[in-house]
Amino acid sequence: MPAFVGAIKINDVSGSSIVNIGDIYHAEPRSQTKTFAGAGSFNTGDYLRVHNGYSVTHTVDPDNVDNSNIGNS
Repeated sequence: MPAFVGAIKINDVSGSSIVNIGDIYHAEPRSQTKTFAGAGSFNTGDYLRVHNGYSVTHTVDPDNVDNSNIGNS
């Protein structure tokens, strides 16, 4: 079945992004990352007021593999 797509606006496409307009059968990630961030790190918008108090981000990760990318070649 065809897809009817209206007006779109793409601001930014990074190296690991997937952009698809219209029909698609299968989309899969080609890479994975792990991000450590404290409280209030990814807030976006205008006139934000973030009150976190005392915040600690623990980055100790004893296991070797979190996300496998096997089969996504």
